[in-house]
Amino acid sequence: MPFFEDLVVTEEGAPVSVSYVGATAYYVINDQGFRRHVEARPIDRAVLLQFFEQLSAHRDEASEAMLRMMGQDDLFAKAAVDSALQNINVEQALDQTLPNEARQWLGMLGLRVVINRHGDLVRVEMPAAAEGFDE
Repeated sequence: MPFFEDLVVTEEGAPVSVSYVGATAYYVINDQGFRRHVEARPIDRAVLLQFFEQLSAHRDEASEAMLRMMGQDDLFAKAAVDSALQNINVEQALDQTLPNEARQWLGMLGLRVVINRHGDLVRVEMPAAAEGFDE
């Protein structure tokens, strides 16, 4: 299953569907009636790389936020969170699926992955809450 299924749109804002050829997932772009199939994994990888770059630039803030969410601030929890953040791997993340609830939540927050008709990543529209994250 594509990692960002239901969150990918065209530059015009039209939703992009998903189709499979064998075990390979494709984002399907409706280009004036012509259905362009673009492999999903490279698009998902590019988006995750952007997320992970932002995360590594703000690792301390992310660690503190995760500890607050967990309700723990002890040394062992901090070490575990720091280790998890340091060892994030894009390829491993792509092998996972984003739960439907998480995708719906991200969609409600305003996350959109915008691609052009050739399947190139144009931009990632981040949720409003994340915009202040890089200040």
